[in-house]
Amino acid sequence: MTSPPLLAVPNFSEGRNPTTIDALAAALEGAPAAGTRLLDVHTDLDHHRSVFTTAGEAAQLVDAVLRAARVARDRIDLSAEHADPEGGGQHPHVGALDVAPFVYLGPEARGAACAAALAFADALAATLAIPAFLYGELTQDGKHPARARAELRLGGLARLQQRMADTGERLRADFGPHRPHPTAGATLVSARPPLVAFNLQLAPPASLDDARAIAARVREGGSSGLPGVRAIGIALQRGTVAQVSMNVERPFEVGLAEVVAHVRELAPVASAELVGLAPAAALEGFPGDVEIVGFDPQRHVIENALGA
Repeated sequence: MTSPPLLAVPNFSEGRNPTTIDALAAALEGAPAAGTRLLDVHTDLDHHRSVFTTAGEAAQLVDAVLRAARVARDRIDLSAEHADPEGGGQHPHVGALDVAPFVYLGPEARGAACAAALAFADALAATLAIPAFLYGELTQDGKHPARARAELRLGGLARLQQRMADTGERLRADFGPHRPHPTAGATLVSARPPLVAFNLQLAPPASLDDARAIAARVREGGSSGLPGVRAIGIALQRGTVAQVSMNVERPFEVGLAEVVAHVRELAPVASAELVGLAPAAALEGFPGDVEIVGFDPQRHVIENALGA
């Protein structure tokens, strides 16, 4: 019996060097017999980030993401950010391979995704000497809330390094060395159901301050917050475009139409952007007067991309 497919959605801290991005894509695609399919590559100059979506069975996905992690270790040098802090881009990150989620599309595949995530974290540490931190449901133990990705990325790589070195706090990696890799940093690993990475560009003359204020209100816990929505405000194109950048972590409960409506109550929206793929349910009722730039339903809806 064939195992249900999983997705791997590794995020790399590189959005500007096409040679490196192509090398990462080649590693994830692998040989024709590798058993993985590269479904989408999303790159962003301002975020300085590339998000890849790959489908396959658990063992093949672990191998593919590990190949790409090796490419990232060898080609992406985060130590250069100490000399040029602005060079790291707008998106918070702690690693060359910043996050590596293994995504299950139904409850029957959850166990396989969890096993793949743990196997990958162990292999990453053992073969590449990159510390791996678990987050999300892999860290639930019934006594404490799950560790959030944002909790580990707060303050970026420099802050993570301080926390790992601080004898008072002593934040320990779940796998691997107890200090970041000198050039590749650390990697955050999870198993999870689909989420939607979704950005809204505000209409001029909205500013970065406007985007940050809106993000604070619409994120979970904000004054008009939506459950499972993580949001930050970002300035794009040398500060000329204000963006509310979001992860919608419960897309089957909170659709993108509801997110757009909430933001529109606070400011006009110029356009939208989908980072990677989304389940069809998340797009139900999406307003026809808001363009999702570059959106192709055959490529960017999970069910269509998988041929379901």
